[in-house]
Amino acid sequence: MPDIQQFDTTMRLLQKVLDLRSKNQEVIGSNIANAETPGYAAKSFHFEEQLRSAMASSDLRPVATQPGHIPLPPAGIEQVSGTITATRDTAGLGDRNTVSVDQEMIKLSQNEILYETAVTMLNKKLSMLKYAVNSGA
Repeated sequence: MPDIQQFDTTMRLLQKVLDLRSKNQEVIGSNIANAETPGYAAKSFHFEEQLRSAMASSDLRPVATQPGHIPLPPAGIEQVSGTITATRDTAGLGDRNTVSVDQEMIKLSQNEILYETAVTMLNKKLSMLKYAVNSGA
């Protein structure tokens, strides 16, 4: 029988992944919507490394004691928020818009597949819980 704490951790992780994937969807959608806007800098949402760091939790966590310390990874899954970066035009040609609709559509497809995968995994976890609650019936 699976440990309920592990079960809960997995569900919290999947919930966080769904939230972060939704945010990524918004950023990609914004890029596509602004593909024809002169001077628009394409944005990217990154959270995978923060999430990986938060998942690799240990009992020995570093502590920042001074404001000038190197930023620490999130202490828990709940604290992962991701970062948004903008890609500025360095060529100086054209309308200075850095959105590639083709690249954004690829990112959109990848994000959608990963979102649907997380939904499927969450549904499997809920099915297992339902099965356990119904005493295997």
